[in-house]
Formats: sequence, C-alpha cells, structure tokens
Amino acid sequence: MEVSTTAAAIVAGGRARRFAGQDKSRLVVEGRTIIVRQVDVLQRVAQDVFVVGAEPGRYDDLGLRTYPDVIAGVGAIGGIYTALAAATADAVIVVACDLPFLESRLLARLVELSGGRDGAWVRAAHGVEPLIACYRRRVAPLVRARIDGGHLKAGDLSAVLDLAELGPEDLATYGQPGRLLANINTPEDYARVQYGAS
Repeated sequence: MEVSTTAAAIVAGGRARRFAGQDKSRLVVEGRTIIVRQVDVLQRVAQDVFVVGAEPGRYDDLGLRTYPDVIAGVGAIGGIYTALAAATADAVIVVACDLPFLESRLLARLVELSGGRDGAWVRAAHGVEPLIACYRRRVAPLVRARIDGGHLKAGDLSAVLDLAELGPEDLATYGQPGRLLANINTPEDYARVQYGAS
C-alpha cells in the first residue's frame, strides 16, 4: 500500500443526542481522547487525515482540517460523500469518530482490498460497517446520486458500488471483533469500554 495515495476522514457529524450533545470524539479512553487515538492510528496508513461533518475550527488544537457536511442532515452517507468530495487521494478511509480501538493493519487491509474495486468495508456478524471502510474517490457521483434519490442508508451502498468485504473470520485475525468494532453511542457503551467489557 502506498501511503501517498491514501487519505483518511473521521466522520464527526452526529449530534450525540444520548450524550447531551457532548463531543464523543473527545471522550477519554485508556488515557487518551478517542480522536487522538484515531489520528495516531490513521497517520500510519494515510498521508492526509481530516475531519468531516463538524464546524470549521473544531479541531484546530489538533492541527486537523475540518469540512462541514456538503449535504447536511442525511446521516452517515452524507459523511461518506463529504469525505470523498474533500479528499484529493484516490483511496479514502472513512471512520466514525466514536471508534476508540481502530487497528492500522485492518485499515491497511481495507485499502488493499479496495484496489480495483469501488471500495471495501467490514462485514461483521451483525452486518456491514460503512464507517469502517475505504472508498475510492471516483465513486463520489454515485454516492451523491443515492442521496439525491433519497436512498440514505449507508449500509445499502453495495446496491450501486462494487465493494469488497472483510468478513468476520478475517476480522478476527486483527483482534477481538467486539473491541475492534466497539463504538460509543450511549453512556452505557462508554462505561463498557472504560471497564474493558467491549
């Protein structure tokens, strides 16, 4: 994998209603905020790391460029589209901002799997993970067409994109799946992560 051809976008556009609007990316896990943990991992596999879906300046303290959603209010698929629109690299890793345990080898594998395809994502036991994925920038018009057509479920992008999948068995080679995919949607999730029960 050539780092120079890869960018990484952290999707931070959620409203965090269950956290009273608190910035989930700034939650501390194992001594560091989630976003600092993510940047550390993403910089191992991508030359350019930026944030989408947040107001400009929100992450200036971390030296991260921030792009507001191109199309507001459409959920995860809007974050994916904004990432593709903002990137200059061919391969664009896209991750949600509330994933504290990203793994660089797993992300690098998604970049490799996306070669010659429209992208690659993780398929876990419960379904696909559109925000632990790598998309090729050229598919931005197809994603935009899905949004314009009212098809807003990011997990349905395989209807129009040729996406490789990293399945549950392969996922387990990179670590404990429950930990790798642990995301913090609620205070209860945060407590589980804090006490190692992800």
